[in-house]
Amino acid sequence: MNLLVTLENRGSVAVVTIDNPPVNALSPGVPEGLSDAVARANADAGVEVIVVIGAGRTFIAGADIKELEFAAWGQPAKLPALHGVLAAIENSAKPVVMALHGTTLGGGLEVAMAGHFRVVARDGVMGQPEVNLGIIPGAEGTQRLPRLVGVEKAIEMCVTGKPISPADALAAGLIDAIIDGNLLDSAIAFVRPGVIIRTRDRDDKLGTPEANAPLYAAGRVLAAKVRRGAIAPLKAVEAIEAAVALPFDEGCRCERELFAECVASDQARALIHAFFAERGVAKVPGITKETAVHPIARVAIIGAGTMGGGIAMACTNAGLEVLLKDSTQESLDRGIETIRRNYDVSVKRGRFTSEGVAERMARIHPQLDNAGFESADLIIEAAFEDMAIKKKIFSEIDAIAAPGCILSTNTSTLDIDEIAASTSRPGSVVGLHFFSPANVMRLVEIVRGKATSNEVLATALAFAKKLSKVGVVAGNCTGFIGNRMMFPYMFEAQFLVEEGTTPEQVDRALTDFGMAMGIFAVDDMAGIDVAWRVRKALGHLIEKGPRKPLVQDRLFEIGRYGQKTGRGWYTYGADRKATPDPEVVALIRSMAADAGIPQRTFTVEQIVERTVYALINEGARILEEGYALRAADIDVIYINGYGFPARLGGPMMYADQVGLAKIAARISEFHAEFGERWTPAPLLMRLAAEGRTFRVYDAERA
Repeated sequence: MNLLVTLENRGSVAVVTIDNPPVNALSPGVPEGLSDAVARANADAGVEVIVVIGAGRTFIAGADIKELEFAAWGQPAKLPALHGVLAAIENSAKPVVMALHGTTLGGGLEVAMAGHFRVVARDGVMGQPEVNLGIIPGAEGTQRLPRLVGVEKAIEMCVTGKPISPADALAAGLIDAIIDGNLLDSAIAFVRPGVIIRTRDRDDKLGTPEANAPLYAAGRVLAAKVRRGAIAPLKAVEAIEAAVALPFDEGCRCERELFAECVASDQARALIHAFFAERGVAKVPGITKETAVHPIARVAIIGAGTMGGGIAMACTNAGLEVLLKDSTQESLDRGIETIRRNYDVSVKRGRFTSEGVAERMARIHPQLDNAGFESADLIIEAAFEDMAIKKKIFSEIDAIAAPGCILSTNTSTLDIDEIAASTSRPGSVVGLHFFSPANVMRLVEIVRGKATSNEVLATALAFAKKLSKVGVVAGNCTGFIGNRMMFPYMFEAQFLVEEGTTPEQVDRALTDFGMAMGIFAVDDMAGIDVAWRVRKALGHLIEKGPRKPLVQDRLFEIGRYGQKTGRGWYTYGADRKATPDPEVVALIRSMAADAGIPQRTFTVEQIVERTVYALINEGARILEEGYALRAADIDVIYINGYGFPARLGGPMMYADQVGLAKIAARISEFHAEFGERWTPAPLLMRLAAEGRTFRVYDAERA
């Protein structure tokens, strides 16, 4: 026996334990150990039943993702050869009971389905999340799963990648029992010797290709809805079709072929890149395991508006006590009412119970003064994006906050160092740029000022994690990483409509590309008045070259602020659905004519290049200047905060996939045509000339 899988006899029961911390991944040695243990148990005349269980916090959380990354990039990989061990388990002459707890996902569930019975601890979850990495189950999961839960449920699980609870799994037929007591003892007692039910032989839930045709069609519709433009969900449906149409062994062969296609795709490379990029953002120079992290239990928030209220929800959802302050009773009441409405929606959707919401609301203390701020561990300023206001607030809280309290600002663009200079403790000041709605969006841009201490930065990272968010460290420049890149992207979109296209055409090109929203819809949602204030405050810092956007200022002047007024670039009804407005198009054409801007038509490709390449060029500049630690950090920010499609890996990974030489050449053409604002980033030009990529650049600097 190897050390990863052990065998112990308990009377007539052979207990096989997988012990490969931290998550019992199917690394080399685990499949071999399982095969050997099952063979030894079958050869032992005293053994009547085999129980397979995981040591530690989980059963098998899946394959070793690092090996998938190697495979995706065409490098030598040690992907687990599971087909032999699955056959050994399923063909065992003695009943095999799978005892599941924690996260039984991907390859872990595929191993479990090869057993004859499955029992699950009450807190366990199961799923086939492979589509999150751009692949499909590759160890017979698409063949066994529909035999246990039926075609419709199998399609749902494999297309969405969402895990299911023990109760759902029991109702679907995936498991045989839910265990509330000792898992191992209950598994040992569960099955009688000699009773064997092989999953591969269970064809009663498969139906026929003809009868299932509507289910396959619905699965493809579901794939387009939840994973727009993704290949893997469609391949998963195809593999499940093979489970119905072909004998088991042939279906498995089809699945392996489809898996190989997926793992070699650009989408798999991008999604696996995104997976590792998100886990790598916590690696920050100066931050080690020994860096002190301040405990955060009480958070004071200044401003009960959209951002402050959302941050308050994120904090109370994490079990923290919240002091929520605003300057007027009206604003405070409005903020609390908005929080209540948001929670009411969550209750209706079954996400929270009424009791759970009551507990959360009880942790939020609305107030008009600074009472209790002296005992706060963290103070978050979420006031208007105005430097004078923010400096005044920081000067006030500096005088009352306890030593060691972290002072943070939710600014999205302003200078952290200037804000910190209004305090006597600049080392305790950090930017915590949440994204709206803050109770939903996963990203927090953590902005490090010149004086921000390592301890404060480490605490900010830990705080983001406590809120179940992704914290990415950014340097202190205008707009930091995300919004600094957003400015040229937004301006190019506005220049495009001034040159002949329409907001609707630009937004459709961007959403077809994969963006969660078009840029004009985003502008309307955030508020044209907000964008106007930012532009007036920052001016030359964000507007490069002599040309300035024209129409957005005019929309502000006539009170078209976006969704909040029902009119912006689009018009909006009660459902807040954007409707193209001919008056806006006429205004654009009139202003363009007055400014003498030549008109032309644009292809979808041209629209994407003008906007997305502007993102990439600015991203390369930010990276070279050191405001982003890694190109991968930029990708994490744009996937989690700006709706960039994960299947493309983020803007910098997308640039690598397109080819930096191609992008550099196109940007050089734009530079020649449009001038200063398209000055190519030196890093981009250098990498392109050397045949390197942003991914290689990150690896060389790691």
